[in-house]
Parts: sequence; C-alpha cells; structure tokens
Amino acid sequence: MKISASFLSIKDNLKENINLLTKCDIDYLHLDIMDGLFVNNKTWNISEIKDLINYNKPLDVHLMVYDVYKYIDEYRNLNPEFITFHYEVNLDIMDIINYIKKFNIKVGLSIKPNTKIEEIIPYLPYLDLVLVMSVEPGLGGQQFIVNSVDKIKKLKELKGDYLIEVDGGINDQTINLVKDVDIAVIGSYITSGNYEEKIKSIKEKIYG
Repeated sequence: MKISASFLSIKDNLKENINLLTKCDIDYLHLDIMDGLFVNNKTWNISEIKDLINYNKPLDVHLMVYDVYKYIDEYRNLNPEFITFHYEVNLDIMDIINYIKKFNIKVGLSIKPNTKIEEIIPYLPYLDLVLVMSVEPGLGGQQFIVNSVDKIKKLKELKGDYLIEVDGGINDQTINLVKDVDIAVIGSYITSGNYEEKIKSIKEKIYG
C-alpha cells in the first residue's frame, strides 16, 4: 500500500508545513481541489497551488469540481501522476477519461459514499485508478464510513486493471479496514501531530 498525504487540514504556516510533509516517507502528495459548488468547501486556485508546493513527490490530484475540463487544463501543467474526477459531475464520463489520457496522465474516477460500484462498471476498463470516498467529499477530519469496505471488496472481485484508492477518515485504526487498497489518502491524522511519527504509526499497521 502507498500513502498519498493530503494537506487539506493544515491551517497554519501552510507552505512551510507542506514542505515538511513532502520530505516525509510518503508516496504521493494529494491535492484536494474544490470549487465551492460541487462541494461546499473551496480550496486553492492554481496560482496558489503553484506557490505552495514543490515537486519532490508525485502529485495525486483530486478534482471535486463541476467545471472539470477547466481544472484539468490548469492542473495538467503540474505534470501530476493522477488526475481524478467525480462520477457525479453529470458529464460525459468517457469524454473526460479520454481528455485526461490525451495528456499522458493517469486517470482516476471517484465515487461518493452513496454511489454504487455498479454505476461505474462500464468505465472500469478505461481507468487507471478508482477512488472510493469513505467520507462525504469536501471537508477533512470526518469519520470513516464503514460500508466503504464493501465497495473495496467489490472492486477487488471485479479484478480490473486499475488501482484502488480510498480517501476519508483514515487513521491508525481504520487503516486496518482498508489493507487491500493500493493507495490510502491520509490527511488530518498525519497533519494533527508529528508528521513522521504519524506516518510511521500507519506503516507499522500496514506492514507489522
């Protein structure tokens, strides 16, 4: 399992603390990009992001936005490894998948807690990653929704050629519920204390 660290819950000295986070033993830096419309919260614009982050970790971009193409055009210039968008945007999903792939960026599709795996089955052969939201998207620090585990099991059973990522409420306890995933997005648990110690405690649970 790889760790994608989110800095959504960092409130103070943001640039300095993101720099500290990227120096830790994480695999990806997770960018939570929100427009204040698809979800209630609104995060940074592309200019702010460029100022905040350095590039010593691969970027895992999660778009919680309605104007998907606009944000793809902005964030593709950061050369992320993944750009993930939401199934619930009510747009042509295949067209968005193909648009992201055109830039040689891996494409992910995310689903909210109330969306069933069966709804996205037609798109699975074309995805590099499926992101299961284990909280309602838009706010850090929420509690893990336990039935997310069933979705992960279903995705494993389907045996598609995609990575499974889970995001929301992951800590040193709930990590035990999602050991089958390829990537775990972890935010407030890591950033609420000493980053290195928190990451170490997660890895101890993963690897024993």
